Amino acid sequence: MRGVPRSATSLLSKRRNDPMKAFVFPGQGSQAVGMGRALAEAFPAARAVFDEVDEALGERLSDLIWNGPIEDLTLTANAQPAIMATSLAALRAMESVGVNLTDAAFVAGHSLGEYSALAAAGSLSIGDTARLLRIRGQAMQAAVPVGMGAMAALLGLDFATAAEVAAEAAQGEVCQAANDNDPAQVVVSGHKAAVERALDIAKARGAKRAMLLPVSAPFHCTLMQPAADAMAAALADVTLHAPRVPVVANVRAEAVSDPDTLRALLVEQVTGSVRWRESVGWMAAQGVTEFWEIGAGKALSGMVKRIARDSATRAFGTPEDIATLSA
Repeated sequence: MRGVPRSATSLLSKRRNDPMKAFVFPGQGSQAVGMGRALAEAFPAARAVFDEVDEALGERLSDLIWNGPIEDLTLTANAQPAIMATSLAALRAMESVGVNLTDAAFVAGHSLGEYSALAAAGSLSIGDTARLLRIRGQAMQAAVPVGMGAMAALLGLDFATAAEVAAEAAQGEVCQAANDNDPAQVVVSGHKAAVERALDIAKARGAKRAMLLPVSAPFHCTLMQPAADAMAAALADVTLHAPRVPVVANVRAEAVSDPDTLRALLVEQVTGSVRWRESVGWMAAQGVTEFWEIGAGKALSGMVKRIARDSATRAFGTPEDIATLSA
């Protein structure tokens, strides 16, 4: 290859034989004080992401991300844009060492991570994504008075059984299977009393564990309809482009590329179930054998391994992780 350095020739040759990959982006709960700071210090492109998010929000969110306190970072309105910023910073760092988004066959994200995936794929600008997630976080928090709603993890039950548990627990209130995370982890969401009833019913149905989650609102259930309305209004004012890589949407569990459809699904996602198990299974069925988790933590990698047992996972959230790409 005339004019191409030997190292680049080797990299190009290697990529032709690479397994099919999906880039996946984490959701709420992966936040940690200090996340992304080392990336920003090591990679100017990563630092630029945090600067862009700060400018879009008109505040130094990066200072909160890197210095805390964790109580403020965990607030939904802060955690959502913060986690997205860290994911996109990691992706920019990866790009700076030669990894391209088009190395992935698909992108996907868990709940708010779907916005990160859309920003990564060029459907949304980083600034618009930050503003949308700030609105989304505020609207989701405001949709239900504090103390009225709850979420609980049911471990050891499949989705169909968990949905039956939720329906039995509702008793005229809202209780829904909200997150289908992996074959033995389903999260239910709704009115607090109904979710508490679900704990006992789940244990009677054979759940290994059933526990309330430390969340501030009951996400991904019909109680979030006011937040869905707020997102419909916010998304109507934002330009969505066709993604450079197909996005596997939470509520469809399959790839979507049409901008208008993606916009509608982001609204539906607020009250709909996160079909993560099905999404990963769908990607594996298309031939994906490697899932690269981009951003803070490794929660999705654990879920992926329980869903697609033969797949490989890698996580990229630190300079040390990035260094493995050129090793």
